[in-house]
Amino acid sequence: MKITEIETFAVGAGWKNWLFVRVHTDAGITGLGEGTLNGFIRTTEAAIRELEHFVIGADPRRVTALARKMLDSVSLDGGHIHRTAIAAIEVACWDILGKSLGVPVHQLLGGRVRDSVLGYANGWYRAERTPEAFLEAAKAVIAKGFKAMKLDPFGTAQGFISEPELDLAHDILAALREGLPAHTLLLIDVHARFTEAEAIRAANRLAHLDLYWWEEPTTRDRQETVHAVGHASPIRVATGEMYDTVGQFFTLAEGGGVNIFQPEPMSLGGIGNSMAVAHLAQAHGSYIAPHQSGGPVATAVCLQLAACVENFLIQEHFDAFNEPWTRDLVSWHPTIDPSNGHLSLPDAPGLGIELNDEVAKAHPYDPKAFLTIHAEGWEKRLGQRKETGA
Repeated sequence: MKITEIETFAVGAGWKNWLFVRVHTDAGITGLGEGTLNGFIRTTEAAIRELEHFVIGADPRRVTALARKMLDSVSLDGGHIHRTAIAAIEVACWDILGKSLGVPVHQLLGGRVRDSVLGYANGWYRAERTPEAFLEAAKAVIAKGFKAMKLDPFGTAQGFISEPELDLAHDILAALREGLPAHTLLLIDVHARFTEAEAIRAANRLAHLDLYWWEEPTTRDRQETVHAVGHASPIRVATGEMYDTVGQFFTLAEGGGVNIFQPEPMSLGGIGNSMAVAHLAQAHGSYIAPHQSGGPVATAVCLQLAACVENFLIQEHFDAFNEPWTRDLVSWHPTIDPSNGHLSLPDAPGLGIELNDEVAKAHPYDPKAFLTIHAEGWEKRLGQRKETGA
């Protein structure tokens, strides 16, 4: 079997663009991947074009060798974009391998260790930044069957947060804690906003609200600061979504203070490196909770991992809160079990998901579709449009 063509689809999904890849073979089997990186869709698409000559004519079933070839052959490291381009193709090759053998990807990775996984909602708080509006939106999340949800209540704070702004963040979280069912998991995304000292101060202020985790609490420039926060924070710390090498997770384990690793499979170069992080975390006595704020193909990738990774904690889930038409974009979506808040897992051969080309082409790339958490009202996830739709 040989790769004959790589097809790309840049899709405008409202507040973000998604990039999908289809790898074609001379055997008639195709594989689907995703290379979504907020704000860099066209750049990642160009990177895929730069790398495709390394895999055209090669056997897609030699997944690890192809991924290594795309990484090493240019002699330089193209960082986050390089890994994302590799991941899009690598994932599609896993899809082809699974389809060629008639089994889901997770069976190739050791088989199921669970039949469903706890999911947490994200992208749900498209509302005014008030306790009342957030609570109303959160009740709709519970109505969909979720038992866990993540939010960033800090507005546009950067570095430090004023007392009135921290008071408002506290009041939003208090409203959720008081107004939602008991034991609802509340996960906080700090989006790397704070200095080390401020992250600890804010965590101490909010800890009494029984928060599940404190994600990316401080700067992405120096990894050392997350260890200081992890050791001092009264809320358990999670991080890793911005890491693009397995070695960064080794450093995370070595520094201590963090036991929830958040690999982003697309940023890391795909499924193979994500499994390496899972094994590293397991050796460290830690768990993984993959980051996933891309499209539905990336969701399927994470849920393939959830099926077979023993130390898999919980899965981020945006899909239920994306534009309604995105339900028609792909052939499979996980269901939510309202009894326990679990997501179902794919079981068809390969990734278990196919792209509807007509829907993808009906929603082309939109240069205004990207998220910036430093713009007033970003919580509404309107991309760069005004509320009028302009």
